[in-house]
Amino acid sequence: MTNVHAALARLNLDKAVKVSSPIALTALASSYPPSAGAFREDLAQAVMKPMLDFLAQTGSYLMVNAYPFFAYSGSADLISLDYALFRPNAGVLDPGSGLKYLSLLDAQLDAVFTAVSKLGNYNAVHVVVSETGWPSKGDNKETGAAAVNAAAYNGNLVRRVLSGNAGTPRRPDADIDVYLFALFNENQKPGPTSERNYGVFYPNQQKVYDVEFVLGGNSAGGGSSKDNGGLGWQDNGGVGSGNAPSSTPGGVKATSTGEAWCVANAMVGQERLQAALDFACGPGGANCKAIQPGAACFEPNTMVAHASYAFNDYYQRKGRTIGTCDFAGAAYVVNQAPKMGKCELPSTAV
Repeated sequence: MTNVHAALARLNLDKAVKVSSPIALTALASSYPPSAGAFREDLAQAVMKPMLDFLAQTGSYLMVNAYPFFAYSGSADLISLDYALFRPNAGVLDPGSGLKYLSLLDAQLDAVFTAVSKLGNYNAVHVVVSETGWPSKGDNKETGAAAVNAAAYNGNLVRRVLSGNAGTPRRPDADIDVYLFALFNENQKPGPTSERNYGVFYPNQQKVYDVEFVLGGNSAGGGSSKDNGGLGWQDNGGVGSGNAPSSTPGGVKATSTGEAWCVANAMVGQERLQAALDFACGPGGANCKAIQPGAACFEPNTMVAHASYAFNDYYQRKGRTIGTCDFAGAAYVVNQAPKMGKCELPSTAV
């Protein structure tokens, strides 16, 4: 890395071209809870510290390959699938930091941030998720490898990043770029079945599953999406653009056919959920009687539950068309029936 940088500097290209090398989460000796994150002893001082010094000195990026799928598949009895797929969940509390995590990827990234902090002050080093994704197919022992889960993971992740929620509980202001693996299935790749099925497209360019990387139309509820972080494609050694235009934020495709529901995105915070809820139950015309005190869906009395009910009613009334489950990034589409306590969200307008 030092030699390549020196060669670039001789050509006056070192400001435009940055040099880095991605690390896998296997570089960590511990990653759970995130506050206990630490690099392996054989890597910490010999590799990671000099590399971080180099990245800081040259203004380059720490590139991390993070795959929540592997953690979930290996511990599906302990890890919630909703937690792994950015869907509404109860969250996981880190007893060491007191921080609450609503997604497994956040926990993995904060374990890296913690490990880095133990080697020095490298807050100025920008982090890039150089690879992440979810397989659409796997062997019998590869729990969770399925097209519906791949669509949910990729769509919800892109929606989150391009809606201005790229930070983590430990680093809420982090501006993290994400590269999805992969654009195409690698049908001749050896190894487990999952290794050949990370693509959104087959090698013949046909779609593996239906996912559209747009929030869709004008955001219901007003406001504009903030393009914190960028989206690119990582495929067969090639890297796409890290800065996607703000007009192409991501999310699972809304469709007017088949079953689909609209639920609240807890990661945007109470203030944005309240604003979107006020719109849905007011100018948006959603029927919010069921979430009033004493009504059938008042319990659980939480912002996420009430917002999910209102967003879903709005979405169903609008015919589940593209852009009607958005609310400036405060909501997203799921294809499995969500339940909020004893309240079931309807798949049609009520």
